[in-house]
Amino acid sequence: MTAIPTIDLVDALASEYADKSPSEILELALNQQGEIAISFSGAEDVVLIDMAHNLGKPFRVFSLDTGRLHAETYQFIETVRKHYNIQIEICFPEAEAIQNLVNEKGLFSFYQDDHKECCGIRKVQPLRKKLATLDGWITGQRKDQSPGTRTDIPVIQADAGFSGEGKQLIKYNPLANWTSADVWNYIRMMEIPYNPLHERGFTSIGCEPCTRPVLPNQHEREGRWWWEEATHKECGLHSGNLKK
Repeated sequence: MTAIPTIDLVDALASEYADKSPSEILELALNQQGEIAISFSGAEDVVLIDMAHNLGKPFRVFSLDTGRLHAETYQFIETVRKHYNIQIEICFPEAEAIQNLVNEKGLFSFYQDDHKECCGIRKVQPLRKKLATLDGWITGQRKDQSPGTRTDIPVIQADAGFSGEGKQLIKYNPLANWTSADVWNYIRMMEIPYNPLHERGFTSIGCEPCTRPVLPNQHEREGRWWWEEATHKECGLHSGNLKK
């Protein structure tokens, strides 16, 4: 096991591993001392789970249940759990916060107020609570995944958005340099599970009210929060991607 990287070492590692394969970056992450886990929701994350499984190293997986996911997504989570015989740590939002939001503004306030308040309660707060127990997390982010927000993500970074006082959280993005085609070539080649919604035109899948299929030649994130500005397709889980 390697020590948790200091902030200076993170930049050096990011440079050293910039052109390494996803499996090599993932192996580095899994060799980190302390608690580290793969964040799981979509196709990219299953690729990471499959790679971790093939490395033969112990690994943890967590997923956020917002309470508004598609039925197919819940089935997909269960399929992955059984396929790899792993425990998936499900993180739930605080019931009181959701109750207050819905009672005050209704079930679809995000269509008027934008998605940040609802995502903050259903996704960001549960993630923050989970990450407070970890020393690092592994994501399926790709540089080509979102216009204007993910083009500069490194393969390894210090996560300033979720680091706590006196604790440096490390974020690994092993698939940063992969394209969507790379992900799907791997899925087909390795015959690993994927969300059946992809077969119906859904490319980037989030909560049911906020996700729709995309048309041919549309960017994959255009199906998320389609009523909002295209350059702001982030829910807050990767807040560091947004330019100040």
